[in-house]
Amino acid sequence: MKRLLPLAAALGLTACTLGPDYHLPEEAAVNAPHAQGSFTAATSEAVSNSAVPDGWWKLYDDPRLNALEQEALAANTDLRVAAANLARASAAFREVDGRREVVGDASFAAVRSQLSGESYLVPEQLPSAWLGDGAVNIGYQLDLFGRLKRASEAAQADAEAVAAAQDLARITIAAEVTRAYVDACSAGYELAVAQRQVELQQRSNDVTSRLTDAGRSSKIDVTRGEAQLEQVKSALPGLRGRRQVALYRLAVLTGKPPADYPKDLDGCTELPRIHRPIPVGDGAALLKRRPDIRQAERGLAAATARIGVATAALYPDISLGGSVGAIGNITDLGMPAAQTWSIGSLISWTFPLESEQARVEEADAAAKAALAHFDGVVLNALRETESSLTVYQRDLERNAILRAARDKAAEASAEADALYKGGRTPYLTGLLAQQTLTSSEQALAASDSQISLDQVTLFLALGGGWPQE
Repeated sequence: MKRLLPLAAALGLTACTLGPDYHLPEEAAVNAPHAQGSFTAATSEAVSNSAVPDGWWKLYDDPRLNALEQEALAANTDLRVAAANLARASAAFREVDGRREVVGDASFAAVRSQLSGESYLVPEQLPSAWLGDGAVNIGYQLDLFGRLKRASEAAQADAEAVAAAQDLARITIAAEVTRAYVDACSAGYELAVAQRQVELQQRSNDVTSRLTDAGRSSKIDVTRGEAQLEQVKSALPGLRGRRQVALYRLAVLTGKPPADYPKDLDGCTELPRIHRPIPVGDGAALLKRRPDIRQAERGLAAATARIGVATAALYPDISLGGSVGAIGNITDLGMPAAQTWSIGSLISWTFPLESEQARVEEADAAAKAALAHFDGVVLNALRETESSLTVYQRDLERNAILRAARDKAAEASAEADALYKGGRTPYLTGLLAQQTLTSSEQALAASDSQISLDQVTLFLALGGGWPQE
């Protein structure tokens, strides 16, 4: 061992790490100037360049939503899978990294054995005896060309990619919980609007019936009113079903069976609203924040490290090892005659090198594919954010137009109703005005719901949720 230590030290001084050292390529899409600046579509007063907050759903200032988010983050089955995957990846890294250390093992066997005399050139039969065989082995692989180091780097990058995937799962679940909550309340909101329309139409029909009984209207007006009432009622079953489906989704997202949905949301008729411009930050912050981008970047780092693993395989592996033990009769294992020891080195080299060279080329191609994937994830993140901003702002414009149309329709319906009751216009005029108002109310309610869903989609594209360490 004293003779091998200087050799190991000398070999350590001459060691090198093959393969490229990882750094983010200059030509990567994430470094493009247009990817770092403000969003092109962030031109509305409905958004601001402020940083996206942690726990963005708290901007709704809705305690019930906050409680649902906490339940989901604690019990969602997808998040439990993500946590298990992260634990497995961390263990895999420790396993790979442990190969760079001194390793050892110990063994002992005791057997009743009849040895062959002929094997010892003795013509007589040898007596049977209890034999013991014990040893302690220690070995260390000299990582002269960085194969183990690069493998450790790749395993660590893989574990960090899985951690980013866990963050992505959290963000997705948070968005899905908010979306299901919005769906349940928006269906209740639209249902309340439809029920008010049913009540208004019913009152209008009652007035028409009284006027018909008094001879101031015709039977056909009553029939038209009843047809309009049934038309308005037809929206109710679909809205009730939509609300129930959303509640079932909420139950499963929070780790519960569908039947155990939050019963208090059966009566939710108000949309969650954000009473301030939505903070969106800029491209530079987005590219640091989105976990799918971090996941792809760590995948690129792992692929780069594996080039070094493949390159180092072109060169010999050198290991140092020693063993101390004893072999013989169990009663003699402590005696000098039974003691054994060995110390030395092992050099292994794989031939032919053509197959190993092909693995280097394979690893290099995989790294190029990882870079292309990384660029694609970056560009897609920018596209999703710009698209979400555009849709949100256009839907806000449409909502303002629909609100103005609803106000005008309400004014026209009130005037037509007053003129009809005064006998100055036929019932059909008032009915058409009422139909226009009903359609306007339904369109505005659907638009209000879509605005809330657009906000969730935008926050999901922004990748907000948790602070980055």
